[in-house]
Amino acid sequence: MEGPFVIVGGDAAGMSAASKAKRDDPDRDVVVFEKGEWVSYAACGLPYYVKGDVETLDDLVTVTPEAFVEERGIDLRTNHEVTAVDRADRTVTVAGPDGEFEQAYGDLLIATGAQAIVPPFDGIDLDGVFTLHNMNEAAQIRHYLGLDTPTVNLPESGYGEAATEYAAAEQPDAVAVIGGGYVGIEMAEAFAAHGLDVHLFEMLPHTLQPFGAEAAVVVEEHLREQGVELHLDTAVDGMVGDEHVEAIAAGDLTVPVDLALVGVGVAPNTELAEAAGIELGPTGAIATDEYGRTNDEHVYAAGDNAEMTHVVTGDPDHVPLALSANRAGRAIGATVAGDPTPVGEIAGTAAVKAFDLEVARTGLVDEETAREAGFDPVSVTITAESRAHYYPGGEEIQITLLGDREGERVLGASMVGREGVPKRIDTVATALHAGLTVQQLSYLDLSYAPPFSPVWDPVLTAAKVLDGKL
Repeated sequence: MEGPFVIVGGDAAGMSAASKAKRDDPDRDVVVFEKGEWVSYAACGLPYYVKGDVETLDDLVTVTPEAFVEERGIDLRTNHEVTAVDRADRTVTVAGPDGEFEQAYGDLLIATGAQAIVPPFDGIDLDGVFTLHNMNEAAQIRHYLGLDTPTVNLPESGYGEAATEYAAAEQPDAVAVIGGGYVGIEMAEAFAAHGLDVHLFEMLPHTLQPFGAEAAVVVEEHLREQGVELHLDTAVDGMVGDEHVEAIAAGDLTVPVDLALVGVGVAPNTELAEAAGIELGPTGAIATDEYGRTNDEHVYAAGDNAEMTHVVTGDPDHVPLALSANRAGRAIGATVAGDPTPVGEIAGTAAVKAFDLEVARTGLVDEETAREAGFDPVSVTITAESRAHYYPGGEEIQITLLGDREGERVLGASMVGREGVPKRIDTVATALHAGLTVQQLSYLDLSYAPPFSPVWDPVLTAAKVLDGKL
């Protein structure tokens, strides 16, 4: 007799798997262990909560724990941490509020997500130094800024004491954002909205490295226009201060600040899997097959802790994004319920808002990366209007499009502009999944009306130019 479907981790992949498995196989027990108190929340919305576009943390919760239990029949247990997996006996060891116990499983999904990378900076433990990877951290940052109290109950792990201390402190005037990726750019905007002087530190020559240098240059010019002081090609040594952060030290540079946000990336949470003998892949995340299965046929992995196959290269890749986590979790839920369903491939399609700019990317966005993947890349960068030239309100969109010289296949693109960028990147993402050539992309019958696009959409224009170059 099959045992329960047990899931470790209650966010995107975990709860998608739980919901799908229970829906397709209502008679099977589905048990979810989440070590925190939050489940199924939109982590991508945290910068907008700090900024104030999202009023409360409650607004970021997609489905409440009560709804999972009462409406979907899932045995969801928050504040329960799985500390070990015994693959031979098919049990997990769980530490909960009432002590430690063992839970048997028939199939197991490890959906432990990722954690914010915390570099070994001097002064990393000073008051006023934050990462942003969960709801509680977002609430603490807002309190440190002297802003309103969220309307939800927060954990007892020192939060109340910290909030009282922050509320009594003087409101910060200057902030350092360390890292020029998604979180760094979004948080620079959030802090600027509250009137802080924003210093953004990036150890690489450009921000938004996954989006390519062409897009990054446009973004950096816009950030400076918005008053953000950029410190590019600048490695941070640490934070300076006694109890509270007072400055950032970077080589010969010392920048006074009252708050620091460290956003240098995330690392997959693989410790539980590794201890159980689950194999990792070349990226350092958990290796999985097309169904999300690990080297143990009864153990699956999905979400920010697991690899997926890149649609362009065909190689394992680790791109921790929300859609791929939800999609993989749902597919695994269907598989364990008796309908084998592939988790699908990824193209790394992503978008970010940088003040008034929209930035997006998909596939391989620079020639060096494409060359390392075995292609002979050719690229073009074009600028086109988002609307018909005579229709008011149009904005320029810059597109960098890559193709393979030998096979003429579309390899990827990056885009930046003030409107119409994210949905246009979806056209290229679709071309990647369909394996289209550059010429085939240029022949797509895309929609046209003056308020929305020129006759030749910017994507078609870029494809025409690249096809000519190929």
